[in-house]
Amino acid sequence: MALFNVRVYGILLWPEQGLLVSDEFIKGQYITKLPGGGLEIGEGTRDCLQREFMEETGLQVTVGEHIYTTDFYQLSAFNQRDQIISVYYRVHHEGPIQLEVKQRPFDFAPHQTADVSLESEVFRWIPQEQIHPDCMTLPIDKVVMDIIRQQVR
Repeated sequence: MALFNVRVYGILLWPEQGLLVSDEFIKGQYITKLPGGGLEIGEGTRDCLQREFMEETGLQVTVGEHIYTTDFYQLSAFNQRDQIISVYYRVHHEGPIQLEVKQRPFDFAPHQTADVSLESEVFRWIPQEQIHPDCMTLPIDKVVMDIIRQQVR
């Protein structure tokens, strides 16, 4: 049975750093995406994004303007029966950001990728002038990168 899989992602732009992205190792694949994740039953999209940001980054964010919702068919990269619907918002964080970040894409410790059944995640900043669809792995994220690139010019 095919299902809809609703995902919610945050766009955190920090003036000194750029755009926060997540480099992930999932089911043996390396993926760069925005922080966020799956909507749970009984949860609104904004509540989901605040929860996901706290779980993934430890940051308490305020969810701002809606940026994009998927408007084309996208099959899940991980489950060939699911259709993905992604919702993107700007998020804001007050005060300094205390988050361990990497400088290079997919800068995992060896133990983080040794077992393909496990998942790992590290964060890094993409400078605003380098925001481009090619920075992302998944098709919907590429559309959003083009939107963000137009907005930060």
